[in-house]
Amino acid sequence: MYRHSVSAHPWAALSRAGGFALVWVVLVGPDLVSWIIGGPFVIAATLASLRLSEPRDRTLSLPSLVGFVPYFLWESLRGGLDVAARVLIPRMRVDPGNRTYRLRLRSPEARLVFIDSISLLPGTLSADLRGDLVTVHALDVRTDVVEGLRVLERRVAALFGESLEPVGDRTTAESSTPARGLVSDPPTHPEGRQ
Repeated sequence: MYRHSVSAHPWAALSRAGGFALVWVVLVGPDLVSWIIGGPFVIAATLASLRLSEPRDRTLSLPSLVGFVPYFLWESLRGGLDVAARVLIPRMRVDPGNRTYRLRLRSPEARLVFIDSISLLPGTLSADLRGDLVTVHALDVRTDVVEGLRVLERRVAALFGESLEPVGDRTTAESSTPARGLVSDPPTHPEGRQ
């Protein structure tokens, strides 16, 4: 069974083995003696991953990946600086709350990368996914996070070779701003007021 998975998907086996080897080096360091234990664990992890998650024929776009990495690093830096500034500069606005974004990505892999990458955008954190709706926690709900989410979704779609349907073609009855792809939370009222 394992031999069939490796021979049927050699590139998947090599890339997964390389990923597990990289994790081993990060955890243990470049000590060659550690590979006495690390080698068998990398092989076992690769075989287990092939058994538990059969590789698919879908491949990442290499040019899109090359373009995604600098974008990812830049947005990570911007996100970290934004949070640091809000902590260190008391006059910067903080009005936390949740927003819901309508997701257009279809493949589970693309959705996972999108959800995990939301947290790199300045002042945002992915909180939940139900169907096509992603709940995004924002440090300041008065800022427009939609454009950042749209850019991220387009980049992830390009990474996985997906085409996104136009935002205007999707009806969002529960959205207060349907053309923007954002579904707002209902207004909250202090106790005793309606």
